[in-house]
Amino acid sequence: MNYQNPRVAEVAEQLKKRLAETKDKPAVLRAPELRALYAEIPSLPEDQRAGFGKEINELKTELQELVNQELNTEPSILSAIDVTAPFDVNTSPDKQPQLLPTTLGSKHPLMTELDKVLEIFARMGFAAVESPQLDNQYYMFDSLNFPEGHPAREDYDTFVTVEKDKDNKPFVAPAHASVMQNRLLKRFKDNLDRDEPISAVYTGRTFRNEDVDARHEHTFYQVEIIHVDKNINAGNLIATFKIFLSEYYQQNIEVKSQPFYFPFTEPSFELVLSCPFCKKQGCTVCGYTGWIELLGMGMVHPNVLKMADIDPNTYTGFAGGLGFDRLVMIKHNIEDVRHFESGRLDFLRQFNG
Repeated sequence: MNYQNPRVAEVAEQLKKRLAETKDKPAVLRAPELRALYAEIPSLPEDQRAGFGKEINELKTELQELVNQELNTEPSILSAIDVTAPFDVNTSPDKQPQLLPTTLGSKHPLMTELDKVLEIFARMGFAAVESPQLDNQYYMFDSLNFPEGHPAREDYDTFVTVEKDKDNKPFVAPAHASVMQNRLLKRFKDNLDRDEPISAVYTGRTFRNEDVDARHEHTFYQVEIIHVDKNINAGNLIATFKIFLSEYYQQNIEVKSQPFYFPFTEPSFELVLSCPFCKKQGCTVCGYTGWIELLGMGMVHPNVLKMADIDPNTYTGFAGGLGFDRLVMIKHNIEDVRHFESGRLDFLRQFNG
């Protein structure tokens, strides 16, 4: 395929060459060069973004087809491993270790869907960042308007480590992806000086001491966005998520917002979706309410902006985080969120297509 944009054409040539040389063919689809192209979209003039994004999507589709062709090649027949024999029998110089090729594996359904979500947000102008799986209490609480002793800290019932940071406080397993907010506001603060917005999507594994059931897990993924600029309001926030959900589900789904409380946003809302399993009649998945809580959102609290040295009298912004596992549950009619972490092959093989 011929690509008109020289950057896309350059990356296409690099990745096709890498595909021919590497043994791990699917790794090409996760290449940092591909992610870097998506990250360039927000910096382009508005009239060039759509065409640039379209060519990136075409490149990704072409690479996926090439990888599929490579994986459909008949694998070589492996001799059996005698698990009862001494180690050196299976690894002697005249007999190479008979290990299964990595190409026989498959991608976890959450990671497949995460790529689709990040692609949508990239086309909307959000730069993608990954959040850590271990953090300190400054990013988890202090920078998000949870001062020490604030009762809202107890709501998260976080896991802590024995190891302590330089302030002699235990490290925490992040209970939300919002640990990235302060980092990103500081990292991209120069955008505001250039009259450009701060606009990012960040994803990561999060952990809470939950009583697990069909819709709650102690380990799950979150996808969160933040957008800061002049004259941003709650209408921008709701419109952004409506556009995202319609694009992801490729249909209109009934949603409603309702007041909520988060220390780091003001005002704060929850966005809930009508339960696709019971059609609002009530079931175990929706807790017999007819609705599934999908995301929390709100306008970035002035104190959070101040913690990043951003003037809240000049700039406003919104942030919103969604339970990614629930997002995928609804799309594929999965009745129990615990399937994702179960390691059950009969469940995972349904998505290996």
